[in-house]
Amino acid sequence: MNEAEILASLANAERSLDEGGSLTGTGFWRAVEAVKGSPELVERVGARIAEIDERAFQEWPWIRLPIGVGTAIAIAVTVAGLGGIAAAYYLNEPWSWLVFGAATAVLIGSTHGLAHLAVGRALGMRFTHWFVASISQPQPGVKLNYRSYLRTPPRRRAWMHAAGALVTKLIPFLVIPAALAADLPGWVIWVLVTVGVATIITDVLWSTKASDWKRFRREMRHAASADIN
Repeated sequence: MNEAEILASLANAERSLDEGGSLTGTGFWRAVEAVKGSPELVERVGARIAEIDERAFQEWPWIRLPIGVGTAIAIAVTVAGLGGIAAAYYLNEPWSWLVFGAATAVLIGSTHGLAHLAVGRALGMRFTHWFVASISQPQPGVKLNYRSYLRTPPRRRAWMHAAGALVTKLIPFLVIPAALAADLPGWVIWVLVTVGVATIITDVLWSTKASDWKRFRREMRHAASADIN
């Protein structure tokens, strides 16, 4: 897309939002991808893209929280999960492995968004909200300030996207020593290994096409293109 086509797509997106519509069919995201390849365009239209993206975001999440409030809740939930892991040391069966399993699930859910947030902030990106997309997709997420995202080098953007997926895959394996120390039944260890392996397989089959790893690969392509140019 040339600059005139990019500007036309942004105007289409603004018009659609003004009329109560969405970004679908406006060419907005194609324009965003085209802008990523030009630091000059990022400076000229990055703020406009961020404003459009933020307007669209106001409409679709089921739950939306300010970044400070959402972060405090995510940290509290993570601490509760760690507390559940610790509590398993002092409980008898079946409560020991029931609490341990629930705490592990809590950690998998709460650390995903925190990893995106921590790595993104460390690499120069800013975030505006925590959100839950829908009842059917209750995984919490963090909303980027898109101008800061566009201004960040693509390889850094890629690793921000990868951070959540990497942490999610590591948690089942990281809690295995705690399960052994708590003297949980052997089958608990095998369940943790199975969950860890299953999430890796799921990522290979699905996330590379639709989620974090798809975004990782997209931004790495932008990085490779920038290196060539």
